[in-house]
Amino acid sequence: MSKRLQAPSRALELENFLPYRLSVLAQLVSESLHDLYAGTFDLTVTQWRVMAALGRFAPLTASDVGQRIVMDKVAVSRAVAGLMARGLVERATVPEDRRRALLKLSAKGRTMHARIVPLALDYEKQLYAALSTEERVQFDRLNDRLFIHAQALRQSR
Repeated sequence: MSKRLQAPSRALELENFLPYRLSVLAQLVSESLHDLYAGTFDLTVTQWRVMAALGRFAPLTASDVGQRIVMDKVAVSRAVAGLMARGLVERATVPEDRRRALLKLSAKGRTMHARIVPLALDYEKQLYAALSTEERVQFDRLNDRLFIHAQALRQSR
C-alpha cells in the first residue's frame, strides 16, 4: 500500500504570514533609519545598534550587547572592532575577572551618539504619525505582548 502525501490544509500566503510581515517591516524601518545616519556618520546598522545599546546601558560586555540588540556574537564582535578602530568605543578589563571586558562609548562615541539620537527619534515620530494616539498605545501594548510570547515560544523549544 502506497502512502500518498497529503497537501497542507491551507497554503502559506507569504504576504499574509505574520513572521514574514514583521521581518519585512523591520527591514524596511531599519534600512530607512540607516539611510539617515549612514552617509553622515559612516555606520552600519549593527554598529549603530551597538552604540545605541551602549549609549543607554553601558558599561556592557559584548555578550550583554548581543543580548540587548538580539544579534549574534560574530556580528557584534565585528561591529565593536570597527567602532573601537574609529575610537568610538572603549574596552576595559573587569578587575575581578580579567577574561571579561566592559564596553562603553568614548567621548567621541558619546558625541556621535548625541547627534544621531535626535535623527532616530524624529524618524520614530514620523513613523508613528501613521497611527492615532490610541492606536499607538494599542500597538505598543500588542507589540510588547507578541515580544514576550515569542521569547516564551523560543525558550520552550
